[in-house]
Amino acid sequence: MELHGFFLYRQVTVYLTYGQVTVYIIVWGSMSSSSLGLLLRLVHQHWTQAVEAALEEAGYGDIRPPHANVFTFARPEGIQVSELTKLARVRKQTMTQAVEELERLGYVERRPDPNDRRARLVFLTEKGQGVRPVAMAAGRRVDESWTALTGQQQMDDLRTALRRLLEQLQ
Repeated sequence: MELHGFFLYRQVTVYLTYGQVTVYIIVWGSMSSSSLGLLLRLVHQHWTQAVEAALEEAGYGDIRPPHANVFTFARPEGIQVSELTKLARVRKQTMTQAVEELERLGYVERRPDPNDRRARLVFLTEKGQGVRPVAMAAGRRVDESWTALTGQQQMDDLRTALRRLLEQLQ
């Protein structure tokens, strides 16, 4: 326990295990089961780790979590980095770096935009197109395992609540 100013804090290390993946977090103060942000973060970490493991097993071990925004929002007709940035809600520098890394790795290519001579469009290469089915299948497996743990109705209620919240936030 440490005294900081007039507030007493205690450090708690939480170990959560999902399959073979252990998540370690350090929480300052009291941990409450009603901490929605923490719960969402831990669930997201579980999802991400399952997808990363599936991608690695399929030979895509060089893909990192920031690259997911490119694969999620890339379109067959191409997309500008500025549009990817808006859709993913990240900084332009972050998206530009992800696109450059994926281009070096052979997952995307950039071509001139026929509608704007100053702009370039991002396209998934053949290698890049192979990523989505693997990631989506892994996501479905996670979804199925969570449904088995909690029940279909709870998962449907969670989806409904999150969709409503997102609609209100936009």
